[in-house]
Amino acid sequence: MATKELFSIEYDFHASRQMLFQYFSTPSGLGEWFADDVNSRGEDFTFIWDDSEENAKLIQKKNNERVRFKWQTDEEENNDYYFEFKIQVDDLTNDVSLIITDFAEEDELEESKMLWDNLISSLKKILGSS
Repeated sequence: MATKELFSIEYDFHASRQMLFQYFSTPSGLGEWFADDVNSRGEDFTFIWDDSEENAKLIQKKNNERVRFKWQTDEEENNDYYFEFKIQVDDLTNDVSLIITDFAEEDELEESKMLWDNLISSLKKILGSS
């Protein structure tokens, strides 16, 4: 299996840190833009798209700052891969940025970035932040 490369993408938002955090840390928030439906039981999240399901574990959460998930398949294979939503606020301007960190195989890197661009575009529409 090919190793995956770490990548990060930064997006600017016109929303409060607290509001934005709800869209990354709760099943209802994630279900509005990231997947068709999301269920959770403690730290175990199930993401549902059309006819497929993927399970992930919430491995890190710092209120109003960051959420990190690890796909169950990566957990089972002892991979260090994860995906993370990190919110940063500029101390001087109070501008809010979202930094997404993820992993992708080299030949799927651009496709993965485009997928995140589309997902974040949907989130910005929901927030009225586009």
